[in-house]
Amino acid sequence: MSSVATWPSQAQQWLDDRGKGAWIALMVLGFIFFWPVGLALLFYMLWSNRMKSSSFGCAKRRNHHHHHSFRTSGNVAFDSYKQETLKRLEEEQDAFQAFLDRLREAKDKTEFDEFMNDRARAAKPDNDDPVDA
Repeated sequence: MSSVATWPSQAQQWLDDRGKGAWIALMVLGFIFFWPVGLALLFYMLWSNRMKSSSFGCAKRRNHHHHHSFRTSGNVAFDSYKQETLKRLEEEQDAFQAFLDRLREAKDKTEFDEFMNDRARAAKPDNDDPVDA
């Protein structure tokens, strides 16, 4: 998944971590700079129930999932398997993220090299043009 696709969820998480005030400040800034953005944020905050209570829905789900995933089942073998599987999945996720970062860096380098080559070609004088004597 590219950074373009993940930035909205990262921004949402960042705002959720800072609380209701951050959402309200962003909405007010949206109204000041471009009113449709402020209106869209207002509707999003109402639709997602961000203004209903002091804790946000996303944070509630995350904490519930976190609490549920580390709760013991009473079966030591299963708990051990679950812990190993979660650790393996986290390692795979980190490795995949590192792969995506390397891929993004390679693409950026290729695009930059292409830009520099085009720039060098444009700066090089054409030797095919006849020179007036």
